Amino acid sequence: MALDILIGVQWGDEGKGRFVDLLSQQMDYVARFAGGDNAGHTIHIGERVFKLHLLPSGMIDPRPISVLGAGMVINPVVLLKEMEFLRESGIPVNPSRLLISHRAHLVTPGHRLLDQLNEARRGAQKIGTTGRGIGPAYVDKVNRSGILFNDLLIPDRLIDKLTMHMEEVNQRVRDVVGFETIPVDQVIDDYTAMAEILRPYIADVGEVLRQALSRGKRILAEGAQGALLDIDHGGYPFVTSSSCLAPNALLSLGVGMPKDVRVIGVFKAFQTRVGEGDFPTEVFDETTAILRGDGSKPWDEFGTTTGRPRRVGWLDGVLLRQMAALNGVSVLGLTKLDVLSGLPVVKMCTAYGGQKVLDPLLVQGQVEPTYQDFPGWEGDLQSVRKWLDLPSNARHYVEAIEAFMDIPIRWVSVGPERQQVIYRDEDDR
Repeated sequence: MALDILIGVQWGDEGKGRFVDLLSQQMDYVARFAGGDNAGHTIHIGERVFKLHLLPSGMIDPRPISVLGAGMVINPVVLLKEMEFLRESGIPVNPSRLLISHRAHLVTPGHRLLDQLNEARRGAQKIGTTGRGIGPAYVDKVNRSGILFNDLLIPDRLIDKLTMHMEEVNQRVRDVVGFETIPVDQVIDDYTAMAEILRPYIADVGEVLRQALSRGKRILAEGAQGALLDIDHGGYPFVTSSSCLAPNALLSLGVGMPKDVRVIGVFKAFQTRVGEGDFPTEVFDETTAILRGDGSKPWDEFGTTTGRPRRVGWLDGVLLRQMAALNGVSVLGLTKLDVLSGLPVVKMCTAYGGQKVLDPLLVQGQVEPTYQDFPGWEGDLQSVRKWLDLPSNARHYVEAIEAFMDIPIRWVSVGPERQQVIYRDEDDR
């Protein structure tokens, strides 16, 4: 395919980063198209662990050019730290390998302060944001008062916009107990200094990617967060502030409507989420510790960005099928099958009982999941590389998901490492 769009079809943390890293070896460009540093992708290569919040996971591979799209909101402090982290790890980061859309928006200290203030005011109705300023940055974008990366190219305009923005933020927090104003001059000094470093990376990435497609180049669009957190189609209001769905990749990256597009949906063999909101298949028994882990391993269920323990539960096939349809998913990648080893029974929600609802993402506790039970299996799966070498019960579980979804599962991940993947179709290898 000329353009592959890879998204998570749950509440995020599906293991998208490891699939982006895997597929980037076949790509010419890898492009993030939404969100900010509230997302976190973890890639394991041998003994090395890379945790990225803004840079595409494909940056680890030396071949593709990495792109940050117009739909993103980017904190330049975090971005520069990540760039330096990769350099220190021996990975080159320069304007020939990284392009930032001139239409992407900046996240400022003011946005972070407002994010924390808004959550404090919500009290018991808090959404559970990361406090990274993502929501307020998108508010400014929609309110037509945002600061673009294009403004980094025009020093006077940057100073004017930062001054107005920070003065408005300080006015809002000046009389709020527990919150302090931010020195405007310091923000201006910091951001003008960062502008000097970032200017060579700023480009019209839409034009670059359209030209690349016309030359037959391959592009992988990397989603952030998960489809269930989409601002329009997720479990509102417990959602992120941007569109996580596959069609948004076309808008954010500015590639038009390519004829040759494939949507890859990534999901876990069970369900997790961070933050507040409905979770129909959440578990609160001894299974919780098995699914979550104890935090001693980098791949245990603790947030890459926040470190918060994730809520865990059985796979929700109802929501999975809804999100696959909404995104036009054509192939699936399954992660963390190995985590289920040792459980006597594995469950998948195949329907909801209880009160009939218009939208299962707006249920507010009104439904009860109906489960299909599968016999469990024993053994460590992390060394398995061939489909037929999996325990028969593990294969049966994967095949049952595939039949329920009516979408092929092409990849099955059995561990965090780049090579711990079973290819259902050897042509994908």
